[in-house]
Amino acid sequence: MGSLTLPPSGPVYLDANGFIYSVERIEPYRTLLEPMWQMAQTGQFEVVSSELVILETLVKPLREGDTILENLFRALLTAGEVRVIPATALLWEQAARLRARLPPPLRGLRGRDGRARGRVRERRGRRRAG
Repeated sequence: MGSLTLPPSGPVYLDANGFIYSVERIEPYRTLLEPMWQMAQTGQFEVVSSELVILETLVKPLREGDTILENLFRALLTAGEVRVIPATALLWEQAARLRARLPPPLRGLRGRDGRARGRVRERRGRRRAG
């Protein structure tokens, strides 16, 4: 796994996966994200996400009745270093324009010879490559 390059200041956008990896301590991503959280706690920048992160992080703990995990997500989403921004129509339009410029989602991992080296699959509710 590579390293995470962080800006010296300004907002850093994090989607729900980053929150989930951090709270549920999923490796190797938790370790990769740890410096970001430390820098955010010192006030170097704030972590920003849309209100959609509330839906995406709370489904599992609510479904499983896991109030400890639910409270951990709620605490992180309301922490001083995190700003959850309203999911307005303008925000969705900007996201669509950004996504339109990006390559399509990873469908499989292929070598130079074109043969599959792995695949992206759902496993126990999580997308994994391998």
